[in-house]
Amino acid sequence: MSPEEILSSIPAPVKGPFKPSWDSLNMYKVPKWFTDSRFGIFIHWGAYSVPAFGSEWYPRNMYDPSQPEYEYHLKNFGPHRDFGYKDFIPMFTADNWDPDEWARIFERAGAKFVVLVAEHHDGFALWDSSYTRWCATRVGPKRDIVKELKKAVEDRGLIFGVSYHRAEHWWFFNTGMKIDSDVRDPKYFDLYGPAKPASLDPRAPPSPDNVPPDHSFLMDWLLRIVEVVERYRPWIVYFDWWIANPAFEPYLKAFAAYYYNRCYGWGIEPVIVYKHGAFPKGVAVPDLERGSVATIQDYPWLADTSVDYKSWGYIRDAEYKSPETIIRHMVDVVSKNGSFLLNIGPKPDGTIPEEQKRILLNIGEWLKIYGESVYGSRPWIVFGEGPTKVEEGFFTERRLAFTGEDVRYTTKYAYPFKEIVYATILGEPKQEITLKALGGVHEDIVSIDIPNTQEKVSWSLTENGLKIVLPDTKRLKKPITLRIIVKSKDVP
Repeated sequence: MSPEEILSSIPAPVKGPFKPSWDSLNMYKVPKWFTDSRFGIFIHWGAYSVPAFGSEWYPRNMYDPSQPEYEYHLKNFGPHRDFGYKDFIPMFTADNWDPDEWARIFERAGAKFVVLVAEHHDGFALWDSSYTRWCATRVGPKRDIVKELKKAVEDRGLIFGVSYHRAEHWWFFNTGMKIDSDVRDPKYFDLYGPAKPASLDPRAPPSPDNVPPDHSFLMDWLLRIVEVVERYRPWIVYFDWWIANPAFEPYLKAFAAYYYNRCYGWGIEPVIVYKHGAFPKGVAVPDLERGSVATIQDYPWLADTSVDYKSWGYIRDAEYKSPETIIRHMVDVVSKNGSFLLNIGPKPDGTIPEEQKRILLNIGEWLKIYGESVYGSRPWIVFGEGPTKVEEGFFTERRLAFTGEDVRYTTKYAYPFKEIVYATILGEPKQEITLKALGGVHEDIVSIDIPNTQEKVSWSLTENGLKIVLPDTKRLKKPITLRIIVKSKDVP
């Protein structure tokens, strides 16, 4: 089907300026609220948090004899034909879930937007879906998770969005088709199907082992996310990587035209997030998972990561990052025109693990002091300086090890006729630091201080740049940010 025919099949009004073509969709502009917000919370929460082992890919890996989850499942839950993934869903109770408490924590963490995974690869919907019995209002929590969380975060003045990973469901449970399991039982095909053989590389050529999604699946994929948009009006729709499969292209065009037109009609400023070139540049916001870029980007982008190195969903043996590690990653991203989405994985009862909560609140404390260097900021003439070279790409975050000589810059204007340059020292700072990039503007410097502190900073020009002498760094929240006010080039 053509994008126009697909768009005409959507059971909702689609009038507006956007047509289902890349040329028309290129009229889209990333809203200022998104580039000003810079920091949001991502939430992976579902029945995969019940076994709390391995990762949020437990539903697939539990059926794969080559994976640790397979033996773990046999030992703890029994044969896969007798106890399958479906049997975890009644155990996903949300008994202690308080969406207002979540929203309070997110606000204290300094987040400006919240993105809930409304459906992960496992096919279990967290909204009141008319397309499946496997949704949170009918089984498991028997609550409309999307509706309740949307209200809670918007009551706090935060932006609400959803993440939708159903594209991967085409093949996600295929491992269960290869063993004696409940995935092969026709009674549960509406949860586990289609379970087709396919490559995890969305660009791999079709073959008997890599079957592309068919029109029936693709229309179901589209209509489910349309239902979410119509019922909950999210400001953000985030897609995971497998929409980059070429079969999705006409459906992506139809969805983007529908979504942008509907949002602008409602007075919403929408954002679509994608990976791996699924949309052309300028049509939506590109995302980079667990990594960063090497230089300043000329278009707004998003980086996402989790508080846990090992999983996006809750697991008992999580490898948590330090708050400082997360902040350094965020500052590097923002300095290069990116926004930062930090994931948590709540327990199946709806509580946020104490260590995750501690991390969030610690980040919030840092943002209370230095947040002006993040919120509403823009890249400076250079993103930073220092000996550490950032390796660009997905899944490179473990190699982000910064030193006290690594600095990241952001900027904003201060009326009248002044510019603020923020310099964040990513590693453990020395008492003296030389900012090479600022040596050339020494004569224009008005003042240098540390935001929201009474600490004194001295500075002088050397042949190597701007030398800063810091106060006792033990007293300061780290990473330390310097606020440098200079005369703007707009001064008459």
